[in-house]
Amino acid sequence: MLTTKRLFSTSHSSVDPKEMKKFQLLAHKWWDEEGDYSALHSMNDIRVPFIRDTLLNMSSNYHLGSPLSGIKILDVGCGGGLLSEPLGRLGASVTGIDPLEDNIRTADQHKSFDPVLAKRIQYKSSSLEEMVEECMEMFDVIVASEVVEHVADLETFIKCCSQVLKPEGSLFITTINKTQLSYILGIVVAEKIVGIVPEGTHEWEKFVPPEELQHLLESHGFSVQAVNGMLYNPLTGSWSWMESTSINYAMHAVKSGAGGPSSPTESLSEMESEQRSATAGTSV
Repeated sequence: MLTTKRLFSTSHSSVDPKEMKKFQLLAHKWWDEEGDYSALHSMNDIRVPFIRDTLLNMSSNYHLGSPLSGIKILDVGCGGGLLSEPLGRLGASVTGIDPLEDNIRTADQHKSFDPVLAKRIQYKSSSLEEMVEECMEMFDVIVASEVVEHVADLETFIKCCSQVLKPEGSLFITTINKTQLSYILGIVVAEKIVGIVPEGTHEWEKFVPPEELQHLLESHGFSVQAVNGMLYNPLTGSWSWMESTSINYAMHAVKSGAGGPSSPTESLSEMESEQRSATAGTSV
């Protein structure tokens, strides 16, 4: 039922007004490393190397000190810039978008403390749909970390990602699986018992199984290259990779080139290779 509802949604916007109201209350707390977003701060320890190493494995160009130099990245749902900043420090040219103006103000203010980042990162209060109008096939990479479980229309979101991404560009997603275990750990424990995130942050009905996400991606011209399970340890406040995707997971997909999608054999070979290298390069 859930898949059918998403696939045939008549909505033309991926922005959920209810989600915006929730995050509006937290807009000033993004850079408190011990606060409501502490788990996202520590997630950088694995998601940033995952993005970096995957991109380096796909490219023959390497800039010492700025390994992502020359790469244009769109950070969708950037919040206060927690992921945009480390990607900018790696040399990438980053555009961070968020529909909440207060989030963008917070991100801009924090970026201003570092003159290097001020040149490499630009933030916009914008939805992904609005970016499509001005940025068709403009970006080499899109990152949507902890975002898809908050969107109103997942298919519209994926379609827009495809439209602003260059052929053979990469899409990185981290999100939460829709399982009984993710409900217990992601909502009951994380929100109601331990308080890792504020109560009401997530709705289990909007969690996305990796099979559903992969199906949507493939139907919009993407080839999924890697799916890696992620585990958060609330005792140590740290993330690690794991084989199971039953709770959190990261996905890397590549948009088909101008000549069309690659063959299944090529995709499988690339997926196996990237899964090995990404896992080896990002384990904590």
